Amino acid sequence: MADLLSDDEVQTRMPSGWEREGDEITRTYEFDDYLKGVAFASEVGEISEEEFHHPEIIIGYKEVEVRLTSHEEGGITTKDVDMAERFDDVR
Repeated sequence: MADLLSDDEVQTRMPSGWEREGDEITRTYEFDDYLKGVAFASEVGEISEEEFHHPEIIIGYKEVEVRLTSHEEGGITTKDVDMAERFDDVR
């Protein structure tokens, strides 16, 4: 289990480009076309399976929204922040 972060820790540790919405951190990635977004979502899915930590992924025409939270811990954890950084590296 990952450690639940305080509000200050979330603000300090959240990667650039991510936003907080309640008990989630979110980011919308933009792409030149639909299939590039789908390929990105697939890579995010593979990382998520490896880590057994699954975000909500919403695929749009030229964008992919990713939402992270740790339901078991009741909010945003170190695992969410670490995963956000990994997803940014894919992009």
